Amino acid sequence: MVSILTQLNDHFAQALGGQFPPDVTLPTPLVVPASNPKFGDFQCNIALPLAKQLGQPPRAIAIEIVDKVNLSRICEPLTIAGPGFINLKLLPDYLGEQLIKLQQDQQLGVPLIQVEERVVVDFSSPNIAKEMHVGHLRSTIIGDCLARVLELRGYDVLRLNHVGDWGTQFGMLITYLKEVYPEALVTADALDIGDLVTFYKQAKQRFDQDEQFRETSRQAVVSLQAGDAESIKAWQLLCDQSRREFQLIYDWLDIVIEERGESFYNPFLPGVVELLQEKELLVEDNGAQCVFLDGFTNKDGDRLPLIVQKSDGGYNYATTDLAALNYRLTTDGAQKIIYVTDAGQANHFAQFFQVAQKADILTDPSQVVHVPFGLVKGEDGKKLKTRAGDTIRLKDLLTEAVARARQDLETRLTAEERQETEAFKTEVAQRVGIGAVKYADLSQNRTSDYVFSFDKMLALQGNTAPYMLYAYARIQSISREGGIDFAQMASGEIILTEPTELVLAKSLLQFADVIETVETSLLPNRLCDYLYELSKVFNRFYENCPVLKAKDPQRRSRLLLCDLTARTLKLGLSLLGIPVLDRM
Repeated sequence: MVSILTQLNDHFAQALGGQFPPDVTLPTPLVVPASNPKFGDFQCNIALPLAKQLGQPPRAIAIEIVDKVNLSRICEPLTIAGPGFINLKLLPDYLGEQLIKLQQDQQLGVPLIQVEERVVVDFSSPNIAKEMHVGHLRSTIIGDCLARVLELRGYDVLRLNHVGDWGTQFGMLITYLKEVYPEALVTADALDIGDLVTFYKQAKQRFDQDEQFRETSRQAVVSLQAGDAESIKAWQLLCDQSRREFQLIYDWLDIVIEERGESFYNPFLPGVVELLQEKELLVEDNGAQCVFLDGFTNKDGDRLPLIVQKSDGGYNYATTDLAALNYRLTTDGAQKIIYVTDAGQANHFAQFFQVAQKADILTDPSQVVHVPFGLVKGEDGKKLKTRAGDTIRLKDLLTEAVARARQDLETRLTAEERQETEAFKTEVAQRVGIGAVKYADLSQNRTSDYVFSFDKMLALQGNTAPYMLYAYARIQSISREGGIDFAQMASGEIILTEPTELVLAKSLLQFADVIETVETSLLPNRLCDYLYELSKVFNRFYENCPVLKAKDPQRRSRLLLCDLTARTLKLGLSLLGIPVLDRM
């Protein structure tokens, strides 16, 4: 199904093709959504830029364009406003025809890509021997949302979890555990994950203060990298324990992701150094092998180096990232790689992308994109932490969200004098609590910091997940009350006579364009904004237009509008990783 905006642009392009001198360039796009609904649904504003090229008044050009374009089946007669703005208002009958097509389309108008393309989405990326904390929330759910949108469009998406499972920290942790809790290095789950994290912090403190311990830790890394059996077993036990803890979080959040940690690329690191040597990019600096960067300088104005091999022979994150990039482009066959990390890593990505281009690992800059995001802040405006000043564990955050959702539900049930089963209450609390956390995050522009507030995100009013879930549940209540199975409803004529019906129809037909916007901008909040507006528009329609009490064919028409709204909300929320509820 072709979106209305695409249809209009195609009509204008065909009508205006060859109408102007060859040296005149038509601006694009030719048609855009109207800036103010009172002027219509769409606008063509090209007369003004064409006026400069043609040396004619823009209004005269607008009149010529209107004469050439025939949209009698789609729009009311085109009007011209101001100096040459062409306004387009869609016909109700045409809107009804488009809605019937939408109803018969499982994709709800979202087209599949024409040529299969593989995209890697690199997201979440926690560190082994550490618990996932609130800082991992944004990468995990933003990355998942983008992957879901791309999958809907038909991309072959490889979801990768680039976990920190290699390097100096393991030599440090293994060395420390040999002293204080050796059983953890030979027995699965000998330690609780929280205790393991505590030992990790103690090991780091010791590493920073004790030169002998630091040297022993480095030797432990060498043994690990050399494949020493005892070291490998200890490392695997620590990794397996952390993985199980991560999976609990991923199950709660309904995240599907394939782990491929830093250790996976370890065999390829020497090859990266050799390649950079062959390209004559390496420069030795204080015993380290470096690539000096363009556009990155220190306070003295000297070019900064990107270290790819340390003076002791070890490798840096950048070396692993270069190896991973090369593997994903060549072996995985990725046409694009999307990295979802905090904004603080922007310089790192700019630097390693530059080196990858210099080394011809990356032949097209458009193949990679860094998707940065801001901080999660508390209501005091500072970085979200516990009262003790520690980073909040993601497990605790989600548990509290579900508990608060359960409490809100219990209060509402008491007020409404409703009796529900334990299974019902558990499901509603889980979906509302987790959904509220996800939506509160995704509804923000990801490039900005945002303030975390349980009270705001769990509210039944406003731009929240509960508001959207309630709109969906309201439609299902119409189904139950009327004894109607939407899935079995045959297509029929959709009649649009009331203002709120027309507004709802137009909103439903915008879904495909919104998905395209999210795909190109990689901004999930655009989808959230749309779903919020759709929910508000539907609620106004519901308040003004009787559905079950209407007479056919109006009753059937409005039921079809309800069904389309529910399907759009369900699909849209699923792209955010939020399952709907038939009852709340």
